[in-house]
Amino acid sequence: MQHGPAVRRRKLGAELRTLRARAGLTSGDAARLVGWHQSKVSRIETGASGVKPADVRLLLDAYGVTDPQLRELLLMLAGTGGAHGRDHWWHAYRGVLPPTYRDFISLESQASAMRTLETSVVPGLLQTPEYARAVTRAAVEGLDEDRLDALVEVRLARQDVLRAQRPLVLSAVLDEAVLHREVGGPEVMARQLERLVEAARLPQVRLQVLPFAAGAHIGITGPFVIFSFPRTSDLDVVVLDHLTSSLYLERKEDVEAYTEAFNALRVRALSPEDSLDHLAGTAAGA
Repeated sequence: MQHGPAVRRRKLGAELRTLRARAGLTSGDAARLVGWHQSKVSRIETGASGVKPADVRLLLDAYGVTDPQLRELLLMLAGTGGAHGRDHWWHAYRGVLPPTYRDFISLESQASAMRTLETSVVPGLLQTPEYARAVTRAAVEGLDEDRLDALVEVRLARQDVLRAQRPLVLSAVLDEAVLHREVGGPEVMARQLERLVEAARLPQVRLQVLPFAAGAHIGITGPFVIFSFPRTSDLDVVVLDHLTSSLYLERKEDVEAYTEAFNALRVRALSPEDSLDHLAGTAAGA
């Protein structure tokens, strides 16, 4: 059984492989120490198979790893529960969701913060049901009504991370085009704009509008998401969406580059206060 998103399994496996080698052990040695078959150690180290936190503790003990911060980091990588109190609810939609989308939802459920640039549509966490339906219908051709209903349900269920006891902190920069692209018709768009105004007033949400007057900017190459996790930046991940897949960037250099880009966009964008006024004015005129 696979636990957690593939990006997490690969990172955990690589760290465990490094620690095993540092301890002077072969994969066969490690397997004998913990009472497993060698193939299980190999699957874990390549990210082909997930690993439970209890099994990570066994390996760390076998490798003589006592550093509490390192142990905590690796156990967090192996964690199977979301930080917002709902464990793998998306598994009920396994037949509907592609693996990359399930990975995205898993990261979102575990993250403490999310930074996103959106250039075309409203972020999924802030979409109304009607807007979500219109976007999904346009993005995925040939959907029957049952599958469309299921995908919209998933989109709305994801929004619970903003209402949790420890909510996800969302920082979003929206290109002004997002506010003027009429999705689903005038009534749907009017309600969506009202929803953005409501969201901009939430303490866990920071919305900024990047106006047309800002001209060309570093974000014109496309939208992106940066997930951050509790207690360490070592787990931060950048997600880039493409038409048929998603790309996950884990390297420190990549995360730092996108973080710098997001900070630059925040400087170019209207302040949260001015953005709220801009959103309210756009909603009033819709």
